[in-house]
Amino acid sequence: MSFDDGLIDLRSDTVTRPTPAMRAAMAAAEVGDDVFGDDPTVQRLQERAAALTGHAAGLFVASGTMGNLVALLTHCGRGAEVIVGDKSHIYLNEVGGMAALGGLQAALVANRADGTLDLEDVQAAIRSEDEHHPRTRLVCLENTQNMCGGVPLTPDYTRRAADLAHRNGLKLHLDGARLFNAAVAQGVPASALAGPADSVMFCLSKGLSAPVGSLLCGPADFIAEARRYRKMVGGGLRQVGVLAAAGLVALESMIERLEDDHANARRLADGLRDVPGLDLEPGTPHTNMVYFRLTPAARRSPASLIEALKPRGILLDADGRRFRLVTHAWITSGDVDKTVAALRAALN
Repeated sequence: MSFDDGLIDLRSDTVTRPTPAMRAAMAAAEVGDDVFGDDPTVQRLQERAAALTGHAAGLFVASGTMGNLVALLTHCGRGAEVIVGDKSHIYLNEVGGMAALGGLQAALVANRADGTLDLEDVQAAIRSEDEHHPRTRLVCLENTQNMCGGVPLTPDYTRRAADLAHRNGLKLHLDGARLFNAAVAQGVPASALAGPADSVMFCLSKGLSAPVGSLLCGPADFIAEARRYRKMVGGGLRQVGVLAAAGLVALESMIERLEDDHANARRLADGLRDVPGLDLEPGTPHTNMVYFRLTPAARRSPASLIEALKPRGILLDADGRRFRLVTHAWITSGDVDKTVAALRAALN
């Protein structure tokens, strides 16, 4: 697939558009009022999501940020502390919601290059029972770990992190925004990555190409309580089956094809390896993200490089001198080759 307007948009996998099958399903969706719990399409989506992640129940939420926030609110009381990675999306890119809306404090543990948190560091971050300390309630992981290059965490690591949390009377939440990329990359079911956690959130609107929505999954009693917090933060939606219908198509038809995105990311990285002025990050790509930096020898600034590619219909994004190019269902192998040629020309 490719964009009708000819754009090659590599800024994120959030830029995908609903497939024709999704649009048809949305138009024909059977709906009800989800706040009353009687939207049948939402119910089917939640049941399917729970089954895929190895949990008992699911909850449709408007976004991944909302799903993570609702999970933290449900697991923790105000004034508690949450152990998170210093490069985690929850800490860096969710507007401080855990503090501003949840009254929660972050205990930062450094993310290692492979996206994991050293479990000895996690153990050391757990507070003692001292009246001067906030109580540690939760450990959060991210899979795939975006800021570490889209690297997937393994089932074994996730199980060990869950075991550590549970031994200490804590819960484990998994920010699985790109959970299915991690599963496909490792050839394992999503339940092997999400099942050990006490809750998991995954996004429909990234690599799975649905227009809106995420799912929060966990035990039935957890999800029942999470519904209250979803309502609190304004997430009680009504005839949302029109959106859930696209999510069902995503789960039925868009998971296995994620390997195409990973293959295109590898093709992109291979094409860029010998381009002067670019320094690919070690190991990239792990899934559907290619990270590189402009070297001091590059003849352009990041901003000028981004502007130079716009007339060619290629959209990029950068954080400082670090670029992240993300492949998705609307990027073809031909788009990858055009991007490599355009970057080579712009930098030479």
